[in-house]
Amino acid sequence: MNWLKNILGRVFALWALLVFVVTLFLVLIPVWIISKQPEPRRTKNVFRVFNPWMNVFFVLSGIRRRFVGRHHFKKGENYVVICNHNSFMDVPLSSPGIPGANKTIAKVEMASIPLFGTIYRGGSVLVDRKSEQSRKQSYVAMHQVLQMGLHMCIYPEGTRNKGKEPLQKFHDGAFRLAVESGKDIIPTVIFNTGKVMPRNKIFYIWPHKVEMHFLAPITVAGKIASELKEEAFGVMRDYYLANRK
Repeated sequence: MNWLKNILGRVFALWALLVFVVTLFLVLIPVWIISKQPEPRRTKNVFRVFNPWMNVFFVLSGIRRRFVGRHHFKKGENYVVICNHNSFMDVPLSSPGIPGANKTIAKVEMASIPLFGTIYRGGSVLVDRKSEQSRKQSYVAMHQVLQMGLHMCIYPEGTRNKGKEPLQKFHDGAFRLAVESGKDIIPTVIFNTGKVMPRNKIFYIWPHKVEMHFLAPITVAGKIASELKEEAFGVMRDYYLANRK
């Protein structure tokens, strides 16, 4: 029956694309108006639009969501939130899933997509990974996000995990950022987005429940970046292995 699932997966993908485009037009004008506002009000208001937009998108697309551990976010505190990365579905899940306004580190290429790029830029710190200057500028921008009292969401694997291991090797940036800013890390484990959008299939979506589990904060006090990286990697790997289904 794989042939039937492959056909249905393309039908679901077409439906999800239609839902995305139609609802995108509904939020474009509010986001364009908000884009003229100064930070951090701009990001906070984009978040207020983006959150219900994604709620509608996921419901109409048949993709159920479950969030665990939001109580770890203390009122009045902001964090460096790190997530594993398995699918293109991770960003639309994680950004509205984080309780509070946030920005996500994201590829600059996506900002050139007509219409969608306007919203993408509003909720992201853009980086061209091929440019050393762009990487440096994005690092400064992430510092500014945290200074504004917003959460900063980072995928420390750097790219989607295409291997068989639960996690790829982490890069240093998120952990240097946490140490230098003094902001604690909230490790976050995402489940099942790879089942919704498998990396080996083109234009394919399969409705499935996805989950985002926020774990207890990791304090940066008295630690160096390499220690934080090792600790976070171990915590997330062990949790993933213990809770995957």
